[in-house]
Amino acid sequence: MIITVASFKGGVGKTTTAVHLAAYLHQNKETLLVDGDQNRSAMTWAKPGKLPFKVVSDVQMAKYIRQFEHIVIDTQARPTKEDLQELADSCELLILPTTPKGLDLDALLRTVDVLQQMNANFKVLLTIIPPAPSQAGKEAREMLQAENIPVFQAEIKRLVAFERAPLEGVIVRDYPDPRAEAAWAGYEELGKEILA
Repeated sequence: MIITVASFKGGVGKTTTAVHLAAYLHQNKETLLVDGDQNRSAMTWAKPGKLPFKVVSDVQMAKYIRQFEHIVIDTQARPTKEDLQELADSCELLILPTTPKGLDLDALLRTVDVLQQMNANFKVLLTIIPPAPSQAGKEAREMLQAENIPVFQAEIKRLVAFERAPLEGVIVRDYPDPRAEAAWAGYEELGKEILA
């Protein structure tokens, strides 16, 4: 299965989603994470050698792709319409992470408009959801559902562990923080939804 994570906007948890989804999928089948972002954030995250799966650049992908059951691709931010068409055509599922912030949702809606014209298989993941009493996550979900945009039931909460885990080169589950399990639970739910 090839899963691509894409976004018109930076700072929405694209690389974090790619890394944690690869970690979840790797628990059952060999998974490769391909870093297609020019910033090479996933490669930097993997540099300490503590991630449980292999990470390669998009240039290296051809050498490794046949050795893995699952491929997760982290793409560059702000893809063009042509890039989106190629990304959608080359994977089984395109995941679009977004925060519930107004500007992020606006960028998401532009992406969705392009993908709907192509009949692409995509689904939105709400990320960096602020804690209660904020209703931002709930309101964003309701808005997306009202527009008939497919959205995962799983959602990723805003937790400090997500900011610090990359500095240690680990997934959030392995970061020494009392809320690490709660952070990982969101990606466990996402993985279960995808494999269901």
